[in-house]
Amino acid sequence: MSKTLISRLLTGAVLAAFAAQGTAAEWQPTKPIRMLVGFAPGGGTDATARAMGSKLAERLGQQIIIDNRPGAAGNIATDLTAQATPDGHTILMGTIAALAINPALYKKLPFDPLKDVIPITRAVDSTNALVVHPSVPAKNVMELVALAKTKPLNGGSSGVGGAGHLALELFNLQAGTKIVHIAYKGGGPAMVDLLGGQINLIFATAASAVGHIKSGKIRALAVSTSKRSGLLPELPTVSEAGLKGFEANNWYGLLAPAKTPRNIIDRLNKEAIVVMNLPDVKDLLFKQGLDVSPSTPEAFGAYIKAEKAQWEKVIKAAGLYHTN
Repeated sequence: MSKTLISRLLTGAVLAAFAAQGTAAEWQPTKPIRMLVGFAPGGGTDATARAMGSKLAERLGQQIIIDNRPGAAGNIATDLTAQATPDGHTILMGTIAALAINPALYKKLPFDPLKDVIPITRAVDSTNALVVHPSVPAKNVMELVALAKTKPLNGGSSGVGGAGHLALELFNLQAGTKIVHIAYKGGGPAMVDLLGGQINLIFATAASAVGHIKSGKIRALAVSTSKRSGLLPELPTVSEAGLKGFEANNWYGLLAPAKTPRNIIDRLNKEAIVVMNLPDVKDLLFKQGLDVSPSTPEAFGAYIKAEKAQWEKVIKAAGLYHTN
């Protein structure tokens, strides 16, 4: 083999090595990362952001600043994310409300959830449990459906357009029932009235309901998600209980401004998934009724699109809208 050929081969190998090294080089943040949260401290979205944020900071070598911007069911924080510089230093703990419900509920939004933000990973599923007051004779979902077709029933929620409200509207739509919705200013007041027998049922967060279920103050019939909850493993899903195909999932996930480079999205996805699988993080979230559900950016994007389409149909069928 000639020296010229050897030289060329070595040069090619060196260049290939450098190219591979450049390809493998991961994005590194150069300053603290702001994680926007569209709700006040103390709720499930905030709890998820803080549980993940501290560990994500360790993985990325930069502080994660949780920036709570409550208002308009997450629209404010989502819009701020859409307008931010797409350099990886602003991310969003997005929710079903702003990304899949509000586009149909509000007549006008300042952002398009499918175009102005880009998915990083789905984060958690927050299970809702269908619970009834003990005076309601139904012992399972199909008995409740039969009862609702012969007797007037009402159901409370944390407010118009919330996950609990839309779960109830989806239930009515699929079961052919007309359970009357009563809106409260938060899930707490709705639970108080359920415990007092002022309302018949609610779709409550599993974390808020589990204590009352175990004490016998309310009766749980099923969970609203497509799979059983780790917090209430004995409960079937609504679909398993007879209303086939029912799924009303309350979820959160990480997103970034549109046009954020792919290498940044990939690094954030990789580290977020590592964090979500840490035993202490999973346990902390589990105790709050939150099941981790990491995904690829593409899978999360497809999920948002499917959820948006589903809730548009439910909102239209129920005649719901927000005046902005």
